[in-house]
Amino acid sequence: MTDTAVAEETNAQAYSVSELAFALKRTIESAYGFVRLRGELSKVTFHGNGHVYLDIKDDKASIAGVIWKTSVRGLAIRPQTGLEVIVTGRITTYPGRSQYQIIIETMSPAGIGALLAQLEKLKAKLAAEGLFDSNRKRPLPAMPAVIGVVTSPTGAVIRDILHRITDRWPCRVVVWPVVVQGDQAAAQVRAAIEGFGALAAGGAIPRPDLLIIARGGGSVEDLWPFNDEALARAAAASPIPLISAVGHETDTTLIDFVSDRRAPTPTAAAEIATPVLADLAATLAEHQRRLASSARRHLDHGRIRFAAASARLPRLPDLMAIATQRLDIASGRLSASLGANVAAHRHQLTTAAASMRPHLLQRLTEAKARALAAAVQRLDPAMRRILADHTSRLTALAKLASSLDPDQVLKRGFARIEHRGGRLARSAKELTRGEGVEIVFHDGRRSAVVDGAAPARKEAAPSPAQGDLF
Repeated sequence: MTDTAVAEETNAQAYSVSELAFALKRTIESAYGFVRLRGELSKVTFHGNGHVYLDIKDDKASIAGVIWKTSVRGLAIRPQTGLEVIVTGRITTYPGRSQYQIIIETMSPAGIGALLAQLEKLKAKLAAEGLFDSNRKRPLPAMPAVIGVVTSPTGAVIRDILHRITDRWPCRVVVWPVVVQGDQAAAQVRAAIEGFGALAAGGAIPRPDLLIIARGGGSVEDLWPFNDEALARAAAASPIPLISAVGHETDTTLIDFVSDRRAPTPTAAAEIATPVLADLAATLAEHQRRLASSARRHLDHGRIRFAAASARLPRLPDLMAIATQRLDIASGRLSASLGANVAAHRHQLTTAAASMRPHLLQRLTEAKARALAAAVQRLDPAMRRILADHTSRLTALAKLASSLDPDQVLKRGFARIEHRGGRLARSAKELTRGEGVEIVFHDGRRSAVVDGAAPARKEAAPSPAQGDLF
């Protein structure tokens, strides 16, 4: 090695690992800021934070890829292992592992074969869950009052449906406008189905009795939004019966399998959803005619049976003849019996009257009067004795009451001490010093104070016979 080479090697800049890694990252990102890549997906992992990690490979190489959660919602298809796709994005490196990867922004199937393979897998999954079972399909209303149509507001489809419904059945049609092609089609149709199902009965917007999901024909790619899994589940969960009319008769999408009825065309869906008013009117007229004819036959049959039954009945005069004869005989006997009864009672009355005399009643009255007078005479002395006994007892009680009257004692020179409230003082212990009392004499009352000072006056001292109370 020459001296010059040694000097150059000694003066070369030494990179750190991080500096080199980020320098390579900037170089690759500037050179491959946009790439379009085709390959088969493998190791597809949906992370809990919403990101998707995967590998894209062919028969000779493999590259790691990541789809940030902000881009996952806008993908045309759902990433699945084994699916051949075309993706667009940018190449970058992951310095922590010294590897490069592609940040995927869009993803589409690489061909129709890939789409159909993905569809078959999804069909098998939903069929295993029972979403295609015939026993869960509901009958359509025979005469819907409101029909909801989910389709594009422009184009021939909506015009054909409205024209056909108008010709057949007078009902209200509520159109929920959506796009029926492109990345937003599946989400808009799903929102329309859920929106119709969330309408309240009797609200400002009438709740449909039946839904029609309609779109004209197109390629597999054009009809692909109707193979969306979320849309299929929303159609299966719709609380309103649903008719799918997507594409032509030969076109089949996933929504056809979960709907309650499939129509080959949008016009056929309108025919399936509605009866023909003229046919109903003709049927009703035929039923009315048959009802009237049946009623006439029933009346004629009843009239014939009545005539046959009445012919076997006896004549009314014949039925009345026997009763009339019995009535005549009974009335004749009644007159004679009444006369005999009157004569018998007259005889009994005459016999009884002969034995009755006024003096008999007079003797009975006099006997009753004498018995009453005797009873009165016996009653009078007894009453006088009872009255005298009660009078003497009453006099004795009056004397006893007079002797027990406390006011009578006062007339003999005694007095009664009462508290100011009028209650009798029965003991000296009841009275307290300074308490005001009333002294009751037979001729009046005087007030006093217990143990109070005597008034200053010049009077003779109390006599020994009547001492000072206080």
